[in-house]
Amino acid sequence: MNFLDDDYLLTTDLAQELFHAHAATMPVVDYHCHLHPEEIVEDPCFTDIVAAWLTDGNNYGDHYKWRLMRANGVPEALITGEGDPWEKFLAYATTMDKAIGSPVYLWTHMELRRYFGIEETLTEKSAKAIFDECNAKLATPEFSRRSLLRRMNVDTVCTTDDPVDDLHYHEEFACEGDTFAMLPAMRPDKALNPDKEGFVEWVERLEAVSGTTISSFDDFIAAMSRRIDFFHEHGSRLADHAADLMTYDEATPAELDAILAKARAGRELTALEVSQYRTAFMIQLMRLYSDKGWTMQIHLHAMRNINTREFGIHGADTGYDAINDRSIAEPLYHLLDAAARGGDVPKMLIYSLNPNDYMAIATVMGAFQGDMKQRLSLGNAWWFNDTRTGIRRQLEVQAETSLLGNAVGMTTDSRSFLSFPRHEFFRRILCELIGDWAARGEVPNDVDYLAPLVENVSFNNAKELFLCD
Repeated sequence: MNFLDDDYLLTTDLAQELFHAHAATMPVVDYHCHLHPEEIVEDPCFTDIVAAWLTDGNNYGDHYKWRLMRANGVPEALITGEGDPWEKFLAYATTMDKAIGSPVYLWTHMELRRYFGIEETLTEKSAKAIFDECNAKLATPEFSRRSLLRRMNVDTVCTTDDPVDDLHYHEEFACEGDTFAMLPAMRPDKALNPDKEGFVEWVERLEAVSGTTISSFDDFIAAMSRRIDFFHEHGSRLADHAADLMTYDEATPAELDAILAKARAGRELTALEVSQYRTAFMIQLMRLYSDKGWTMQIHLHAMRNINTREFGIHGADTGYDAINDRSIAEPLYHLLDAAARGGDVPKMLIYSLNPNDYMAIATVMGAFQGDMKQRLSLGNAWWFNDTRTGIRRQLEVQAETSLLGNAVGMTTDSRSFLSFPRHEFFRRILCELIGDWAARGEVPNDVDYLAPLVENVSFNNAKELFLCD
């Protein structure tokens, strides 16, 4: 087997047939990403491969790549700064010379092959020729933003949108039409964090766009309900929450009103007050999502911006995050139980950045299944776990604790238009794993029997769960 040949990762005949005849042909539903909707609507070409691949100069790029470059001693000017594009690309190429074993190394070469047809290994020596060829192609209409999505057989892409967004780009895109759909997915992080800078101003914007005077916590939830209605009218059936740390503390209505008033006055909240607010807010959101038939995504156990010096320079989402290791099972079950008492557990997808949490999350979720197919699912191997080892482990836990055939596949969680070969990466690993099981006699070595499961996990389940009423 050669590097990234047609059968890479597919170590059995069964895996090869499942992938090539079934998984590879399925369209892509990318139900959680961070692409800018305005870029999809306006559909410009990238100025060069660095803008498409690393950064546009505004810290909006691929922090997976940035972390590796920093580990290689590359100056920040050639990572997120205003350095020369060729020098940035060369710095990345020299980093790749040392990156074998990293998923980024595989993604880099998959992206060169799938988008640009370049099969040469990226090295310091080959960098200039690859740089020039990519730039020449990116200058053509066949490599515009939308064209890049079409190349990857994208059926639907869900952007990440603040509740106060007006969604006019989604309206414009829906009127224009294309071969794929672009749908909003609500991300109420600013509402979830009353202790963070900007909360006061954000609530004022919520009042304005919802037409609601917010004088109490109930008013706040009523305003959020109106925004959920607005998103629903625009095709949204998903919400995502960077909860990071799972806590659970109950509060009375009077206490919640006082906490909200204190936050709006710009006064510092205690840890208990933040937890009480977030607990009540999440429970109310679960009720609203359940009423609408939405799927609620929760991302847990990220420690964000832990290098405070660099965070102060570069801001959030620039590669200064890590895995948290606090307890998760008890607060999670309390949250689900509180929602369940009111019959308000929505469809949920729960991710953890810490793979040690998988069994705890999966077994807690198992106690709240019922009344529909896979009401709760373990989120795919996220962020630092988006590796062959991490994906296999997440799939194994899904299979061991629930139903693999109901898993909802892959999402890029990416800011890059060139990240969509990660769906292929996931599908190859899925087929590899099933092929390994069959080779050991754990599942039937029967393509006809296994193919529907592979197709469902690759595409059909996500389409059904997230995008159909």
